[in-house]
Amino acid sequence: MGVRHSSTTVPTAAARARSVLATAWSCAVTTEIGRDELVGAHSVTDDGRLRLRPPEDSALAAALICAPRGEPSTLIEFADVAPVPLRDRIRARLWLSGSLTHDEGHLVFEPACVVLHDSHGEREGVELDELALAVPDPLAEAEARLLTHLADAHPDAVEQLTRLISPDSLQGVVRVRPLAIDRHGISLRLERARGQADVRLPFPQSVDDVSQVTECMHALLTRARFSTARRGRPVGG
Repeated sequence: MGVRHSSTTVPTAAARARSVLATAWSCAVTTEIGRDELVGAHSVTDDGRLRLRPPEDSALAAALICAPRGEPSTLIEFADVAPVPLRDRIRARLWLSGSLTHDEGHLVFEPACVVLHDSHGEREGVELDELALAVPDPLAEAEARLLTHLADAHPDAVEQLTRLISPDSLQGVVRVRPLAIDRHGISLRLERARGQADVRLPFPQSVDDVSQVTECMHALLTRARFSTARRGRPVGG
């Protein structure tokens, strides 16, 4: 089953892509010469280009030498990994194709095509001008801390949030885990003995920074306490 959105207010593909670029610690870089796995070796410029600092023995250096005009065709892949342990932790993959050049001791990747591929098989192209103008979600850097704290310290709150989910969606659910959080809302992973589904719960209003998350979560939990939508036995947190 795919993601069920309770609201149409979700991050744009460009914003999601910039969030992945800002928070991913590793990436895979493929050229005609070979494939390199880089860890902690990339940064993002204000206009959405990537600066790479590969090891000296990386195949990327050879690719630059061997490529026509010294600009090898390059594919870079990032994985958006959920910080909370659950099934299928990869929430999305970001693919960027383009070319590499030298610039002041760095390798600069100039994207020509950007595609966001989510865990449910949907692919969405990202316009380059939109990527250049987009900024990471204001909760992107804090997301791992927020979700792990919610899962580890407040499993009762996760269970309570399921009162905002329709009863038919909860049939057969054996465990609920926090999957993602952004300025517009929080997503939960509903795990069944076989299969899973994701449900999104929108915040009452979008947040501008992490200091506003507590108020929005309290508002959701207050709604959940007074909700009559949920029936039956509790599901696991």
